[in-house]
Amino acid sequence: MKLRIAIQKSGRLHEDSIKLLKECGIDINNGVNKLKTEATNFPLEVFFLRDDDIPQYVEDGVADLGIVGENVVLEKNRPLRTIEKLGFGKCRLAMAVPKAMQYNSIRDLQGQRIATSYPVIVNEFLKKLDIQAEIHEISGSVEIAPGIGLADAICDLVSSGSTLFMNGLKEVETVLRSEAVLVSNDKLSPEQQQLLAKLLFRIQAVKKAKNNKYVLLNAPNDKLPEIIGLLPGMKSPTVLPLAEEGWSSVHSVLNENDFWDIIESLKAAGAQGILVVPIEKMVV
Repeated sequence: MKLRIAIQKSGRLHEDSIKLLKECGIDINNGVNKLKTEATNFPLEVFFLRDDDIPQYVEDGVADLGIVGENVVLEKNRPLRTIEKLGFGKCRLAMAVPKAMQYNSIRDLQGQRIATSYPVIVNEFLKKLDIQAEIHEISGSVEIAPGIGLADAICDLVSSGSTLFMNGLKEVETVLRSEAVLVSNDKLSPEQQQLLAKLLFRIQAVKKAKNNKYVLLNAPNDKLPEIIGLLPGMKSPTVLPLAEEGWSSVHSVLNENDFWDIIESLKAAGAQGILVVPIEKMVV
């Protein structure tokens, strides 16, 4: 019994998907010029596919799981379960118009021609806002559509915005924020469900580790209550006496989002010798 997972053959999600599996302790090769491969130390078979094909393969049961962008899942509109958001491949699906266009609100798109590779998502977005527009479905090089007279606006994936800038466009609306997700079908056997639970356990441990840092610091004992109060930890900070009388070593875990604010507060409270160490895995 094994799981079959489909990942992108090439593109922005491929390397991160391979990296995630390897960080989960699953030994596979990178799939260059291969359609599939098997892990040597976990019951997992990996298929390398075009990202647009992954939802169909998972729905049909050819693959049990898939790693794919949320934007693709929503556009293909297949009956799949989203098991876990994976934290990489983040981007946004955005509306953009020529820089010279006077744009005040979404109402300015009423009656306009919009070029996109995501007609399902765009239609749903406009429908909710009661905007009537003419959707032109095209694949690739969407950003050139206004320049050649095909459309008045576009809706496309944006990461840094540099491509829009180079084509004389400006971003005006965010339609969807997307990242890579793990999806599955409803055809998993009980044994496969158990394997999925094991895989998900590993993925969540890796994700938690990336979002946290291990912190070690020295603190004067008379400042311990204040310093401990600043450190949430997994349960509570670990406090160990130092060889120098009147001082203790304090160990804790900090969330990446709160890291710098707490470090500054610790320093102000009298903490010294603060060391910050990355965490490889985190099981709570």
